[in-house]
Amino acid sequence: MKLEENYIEINKQSWNNKISSHLQSDFYDLPGFLAGNSSLNPIELQLLGDVRGKSILHLQCHFGQDTLSLGRMGAQVTGVDLSDKAIEQARLLAEKTQVDATFICCDIYDLPHQLNQQFDLVFTSYGTIGWLPDLDRWAKLISRFLKPNGRFVFVEFHPVVWMFDDQFEKVAYNYFNDGAIVETETGTYADREAKISQEFVCWNHSLSEVVNSLIQNKLEINSLDEFDYSPYNCFNNTVELAPKKFRIKHFGNKIPMVYSLVASPKP
Repeated sequence: MKLEENYIEINKQSWNNKISSHLQSDFYDLPGFLAGNSSLNPIELQLLGDVRGKSILHLQCHFGQDTLSLGRMGAQVTGVDLSDKAIEQARLLAEKTQVDATFICCDIYDLPHQLNQQFDLVFTSYGTIGWLPDLDRWAKLISRFLKPNGRFVFVEFHPVVWMFDDQFEKVAYNYFNDGAIVETETGTYADREAKISQEFVCWNHSLSEVVNSLIQNKLEINSLDEFDYSPYNCFNNTVELAPKKFRIKHFGNKIPMVYSLVASPKP
């Protein structure tokens, strides 16, 4: 069997392998989160708006910090993730923070077999769609779980970023989806010195692929914005412009690093 055909198990193991170091990392600042800090960034907060009383489905939620941050803001939250160890920690965090939240462990393509509900908001952000081979199925899910007057809020690293090698010295990957990318990493974006190594399978997705997958699944694009910084210091060779604003040192503001998108069901 080709590795990409077994990508769900490979990536599940990869994320399970990372969870311990992520919980201990400064990147995720678990003590600060438990003390009341939100893990959400200004980009998505502005798009989400007032979520009090709204139902939110959070896709690919990792160990639930963003999900629970939304719950603290008054939303009724459901988080979904592939990693059983991440979901186990999300449920523990919900108990510790006393936030009422539902967490489901499954591959998101299997979610219709696990959940029968529609939501005011579907939300996903930062490093999510690269783990999915088929954006048409992804967009179908979003359309399926949105209420007729609901909104999809999406923030993601820009596909231009994924064209470069890890040191941002040369173009190493195709901007367009050219099939599965199978690699092994040492450490993790949250702790580059972590004594772990994991194999993973991912895919690059162009902006047009994202937008068209949504349009073809009865969603209309309400806004599309690009940003010349990342709110996370998760790349090599970065410089910090301001709190939660990082750029690649030798590129400055010349490349987009993040984009955001809001879509809603067509009337």
